[in-house]
Amino acid sequence: MILVAPNHIESGTGRIVGRETAAEQGADSGKYLANAGQIIYSKIRPALSKVTIAVEKCLCSADMYAMSFRSAVFPRYALYYMLARPFHSYTTVTSMRVKMPKINRDELAAAPWLVPPLEEQRTIADFLDHETAQIDALVSKQEEFVTLLRERRSVVVSEILSRTQEDGNPSDQLHRRTRMGNGSTPRSGEDRYWLGGEIPWVNSSVVNLPEVREPSRRVTEAAVFECHLPIVRPGSILVALTGQGKTRGAATILRIESTINQHLAYIEPDERYWVPEYLLWSLRSNYDYLRRISSENGATKGGLTVADLRALRLAMPPIQEQHQLLAEVAAATERVDALVAKAQEHIAFAKERRAALITAVVTGQLDVRTARKAG
Repeated sequence: MILVAPNHIESGTGRIVGRETAAEQGADSGKYLANAGQIIYSKIRPALSKVTIAVEKCLCSADMYAMSFRSAVFPRYALYYMLARPFHSYTTVTSMRVKMPKINRDELAAAPWLVPPLEEQRTIADFLDHETAQIDALVSKQEEFVTLLRERRSVVVSEILSRTQEDGNPSDQLHRRTRMGNGSTPRSGEDRYWLGGEIPWVNSSVVNLPEVREPSRRVTEAAVFECHLPIVRPGSILVALTGQGKTRGAATILRIESTINQHLAYIEPDERYWVPEYLLWSLRSNYDYLRRISSENGATKGGLTVADLRALRLAMPPIQEQHQLLAEVAAATERVDALVAKAQEHIAFAKERRAALITAVVTGQLDVRTARKAG
């Protein structure tokens, strides 16, 4: 038996992309059973409107609904219909009535549906299976290309930065020339922490960005005071302490004054010793090491800690040399960055095309029988 959680469903594809056994996760009261063939739908952000079909009996997290239909609705057609813009817009707009966007069972049951005859539903689902598979294959190739480019980029940067050690520059523990710490998340149900808040607050998802210029949310002064939220200065480095996939150990730079959640560490450099952008690249070049120290004897720990980062030793060349190395990094990565940006444009266009195709077919704007004859 598998466990399905919102972060295991890839947005807009209708596929489960990660599985963990129920035994590993624990079948507690926050999980419930879904049967094979049922539609599984996420009811809350950030996974709101992600949808898939249960391919076998599974346990769902409390943030998801398992849906069956009283009338004749073909499951794969239902999946595509729920990915179409009219349905997606209905659920997201409706759910905005609450401060933490989510949709309940009554709202989901009241959503409008276009339900053609069962045989036509099968035809639509078969057509979209074929067409979206081709688009997904193209997206997958582009994503592989981006991964290879980024790996090459990391190698180039590491080769440039490695010269700092070869040149005999002293290394020092990170905490000696920085201010470090982590944050917290105010209780979501406490209105006075969130409503009308003007103080930026960011979560760990921002480490996937090259730099942080916008908050994830905003909090109030009461939240800052009562929840012991640190005010982190622009130019500080943010490192993810936890997270699945490649998140844990990833780093970015903060360009705004902000507070942070407990899954992030901040490193505010003493700029007499560190150029912030150079420190960012130094931490990124130590990503593999940070991943290793977040594990014990091959088993995953809870993640990195601020203490792990405080003890990290990095080469610290003179400020002028840091600027020179940054200039080399910029020159060496400019072409790679341009290729990555172009590939990401292709990916975004393909995904938009996929979404538009699904909407056109399930709403009848595109007749699949005519489309097949036209090739």
